[in-house]
Order: sequence, then C-alpha cells, then structure tokens
Amino acid sequence: MTTGVTRTRPSGSPDPALNPATNPALTPTGAHRLRWVFTDGATLTGRALAHWTRRPGEVLLGLLFPVMVVLMMGYLFGGQMDVPGGGTYREFIVPGMFAMTMLFGIETTFAAIAGDAAKGVTDRFRSMPMSSSAVVVGRGAADMLHSVAGLAVMVACGLLIGWRWHEGPGRALAALGLLLLWRFALLWVGVYLGLVAGGPEAIVAVQILVWPVGFLSSALIAPATMPGWLGAIAEWNPMSATVTACRELFGGPGAAAGGSWAAEHATTMAVVWPLLIAAVFLPLSVRRYRAMGR
Repeated sequence: MTTGVTRTRPSGSPDPALNPATNPALTPTGAHRLRWVFTDGATLTGRALAHWTRRPGEVLLGLLFPVMVVLMMGYLFGGQMDVPGGGTYREFIVPGMFAMTMLFGIETTFAAIAGDAAKGVTDRFRSMPMSSSAVVVGRGAADMLHSVAGLAVMVACGLLIGWRWHEGPGRALAALGLLLLWRFALLWVGVYLGLVAGGPEAIVAVQILVWPVGFLSSALIAPATMPGWLGAIAEWNPMSATVTACRELFGGPGAAAGGSWAAEHATTMAVVWPLLIAAVFLPLSVRRYRAMGR
C-alpha cells in the first residue's frame, strides 16, 4: 500500500548507492582486489624504474661498488688469505660477495622508502584511490629487479676473475634462488626501517647496522680463523647460511661445514632464516604503513 509520501535524502548525507557498506555491488571481490594490487603495483614499479633511467650514473655506481670490493679483496689481500680445504681466495669470496650485494640492497630500499615518506609522497599515495598494498608491492618489485641486475653483474665479474660453478646448472640456479630469497627477506627490513626513520639522512644508521652483519660472517673469511666466540656468532649469522649453502651448491672452495649445527645444516638454514626474517618484518611493515598519518 502506498502512503503517497516521498522520502528525500538529507543534504550532505552519503548516498547509500555509492557506499560499499550498503551496496555490495561496490565491494571488490578477492579477484578484483588482487588485480587492483598488481595493476597499481605495476604502475609504481614503473615509477621507480623511471627514476633509475633518469639517474643512470647513480645506479651504475651502485652496481659497480661490489665489483670494486671483489677486485680489491681478491687481488690486494687475497695473497695473505688461506682458504679452508684449498682453492683460490678469489673463487672463495665470490659467493660471499653475491650475498653481500643482496645485503647492501637494504640501503637502496631504505633510501627510497624514507625519501618518499619525508617528501610526503607516501601520504599522497595514501590519499589516492589506489590499493594500499601497491606502494610496498611496487617498491619490492623494483628493488628485486635491481637486485637481479646486481647479481648478473657480479656473476659476470666472478667469471672474469676465475670463479666457476662445478656442480651443474641446476644446483647453480638453486644457489641463485637462495640469494634472491635472502634479498626478498632483507627487502622487508629495508621497508620497515624506511617507514620508521625520520628521513633518508638516517642512512648512516642503517649502514652501521648492515656492515657488521656483512663482515661478521663467512662471506670474506672463514669463521674458523676467528676467535672462538666470534666464530660462533659468524656461523649463526643468517648471511653465513646463505653463503655456505651457495658454496656447497656451486661446488667451490670453502664449502666444508664448520663446527656448529648451523654450519652443518647451512642449506636448511639458508631457507629458514630468510623466511623467519620476512615473517617478522613483513607484518611490521604493513602495520607501520597503516599507522602512518594517524
């Protein structure tokens, strides 16, 4: 029965037809939400890559820095280094520098995230009709591409100075996969530190954290040559697990396990450590990103 009364919406109140809470047709489904994340993430990945094309010198220096370290350590100090089990020092340090290159990637991620947050770019993204996950997805994809390029440069450098893989292409690809898994875990460390830092000038504090992790490991010297307590720390360093596992998979010198449980199960720990780091820092990054601007 009609009453003959027409109800009008009060001025300024939200239109129910445009409200996802009252109109299920506007609520994105799981497939739409996922496509939204990847579409916006691809846009932001392109943004990061465009920045690199405008600053090729800076990108080139970043890629060549690990090469300089390999050449300096291999040719200047290598003559004084003994490799456990025999072999050349240059071939010994190449897998270590692969892992170090992935570790240095924290600084790249940190500088980009902290720079965007300090300039208000992150707040601008948060105010736009885009997926909230796209910012970290785009950053992560761009930095992983940068890491693949860095790894390719280091492989070429290693081949030029005499490093080889001796266990076949399958095990070599497995080693490269462990290195990228290590980088993926460190990516979230860089994202979290970039979100909590006041600005990119805090990069010095990040370097103070990163460099001891790199040098207090099996990357450049064998932990067995260190004082006992220091060698134990180096063997349990997550980066040492990746380095030792890569040496085993490449079949290069220095692959002999150390005395600790972590060193004897390096391949297992090369998977466990990155997953554990990502399990801690990925939720922390998401939580910090959602809390920004409150």
